[in-house]
Amino acid sequence: MRHKRSDFPEAFLFGTATSAYQIEGHAFGGAGRTHWDDFAATPGNVVRAENGDRACDHYHRFAEDLDLVKAAGLDAYRFSISWARVLPEGTGTPNEEGLDYYDRLTDAMLERGLKPCATLYHWELPSALADKGGWRNRDIAAWFGEFTEIAMERLGDRMFSVAPINEPWCVAWLSHFMGGHAPGLRDVRAAARAMHHVLLAHGTAIQTMRGLGMSNLGGVFNLEWATPANGTPEAQAAAARYDAIYNRWFLGGVFKGAYPQAALDGLEPHLPEGWQDDFPTIQAPLDWCGLNYYTRKLIAPDATPFPSLKEVEGPLPKTFMDWEIYPQGLEDFLTRTAKEYTGDLPLYVTENGMASPDVLVDGAVKDPSRTAFLEDHLDAVQRAIAAGVPVSGYFIWSLLDNYEWALGYEKRFGLVHVDFETLERTAKSSYHELKAALQS
Repeated sequence: MRHKRSDFPEAFLFGTATSAYQIEGHAFGGAGRTHWDDFAATPGNVVRAENGDRACDHYHRFAEDLDLVKAAGLDAYRFSISWARVLPEGTGTPNEEGLDYYDRLTDAMLERGLKPCATLYHWELPSALADKGGWRNRDIAAWFGEFTEIAMERLGDRMFSVAPINEPWCVAWLSHFMGGHAPGLRDVRAAARAMHHVLLAHGTAIQTMRGLGMSNLGGVFNLEWATPANGTPEAQAAAARYDAIYNRWFLGGVFKGAYPQAALDGLEPHLPEGWQDDFPTIQAPLDWCGLNYYTRKLIAPDATPFPSLKEVEGPLPKTFMDWEIYPQGLEDFLTRTAKEYTGDLPLYVTENGMASPDVLVDGAVKDPSRTAFLEDHLDAVQRAIAAGVPVSGYFIWSLLDNYEWALGYEKRFGLVHVDFETLERTAKSSYHELKAALQS
């Protein structure tokens, strides 16, 4: 790897990220059923109907996995807390076995000198709350506040940072309009309400944690650069709508107390009554902002109902997810976010990485394309820092090959290869390259 730690500011954090349902093994430890269990059990939703019952068995193997994080020379570990593991019914009586697990996990990070960076929700909604309407139901903000208080009363004193919700676009639009993730709806009214309620829940959680005396609280947003497929005004307008729905809705709600008009044009009729009154909660002040970035999309107009657009295949090299590799988008988002939304607030790249096929050679796992991807995106981070953007850290997705949601166990994002039959871990060449860079 052409980078070394000293190329970055002295306090710059390097970390890696995971999520609970993707690695823990949800069948262990008294966890309740989630809407991902339901989604995966429905034919046609997930490759081979695979689920997170065992996943990587991180629940039992977290010590081994955290040893890998420490050995790589990383500073921080971004993990998520399963709502259904803590509260099997979503509300009510906590599962002490689940809270004990996160106690032990947190202490294991601290014992290794790793900064615990928690996410309270990474998509595994308890089924009992999905039965009540899930993210379509305004009450979810209060339910999420209850979960936040229980989890952080137990763990908050040991957290380096906490963010309420990972990737609100995926929670709301991908899952309620496109149907690609649980609960698998294709309903514009459901999507509009989920897009608002996910931010209301975010703000409620921030207020709850402030009430517990916590600090270093942030929000994590997934961003996808939208490029017009051609130079026509119609393509430019379609790309602007995509940008409004995907990126500006969530950043605008949290940092400006307003939704972009290009998105409201189609969504406002479906928003819950009194939605404008919720911005004081949604805008609960943050200490940092996290950006998850993977790709860009070429967007063309389409003669369909709102949002009246479609994705067009682009010419750039692609990952195993068939996503274009476009590092410039990361620099552009860091620059634009600071300029238009966050100002001097510290920015973190909270996820960046790629799926690639692994090549096994004499027991070693070679993934040179991942090393090249990380190098090119770290270049983008350096350019943003040089331009004065307050970028404070970079987290690689992901530590382990894991359950990739609707794609099952096919797509491998890990620095560490996982044999899903034996669960043996093998550090890939990208891991070793990263380790050498961080120790330089």
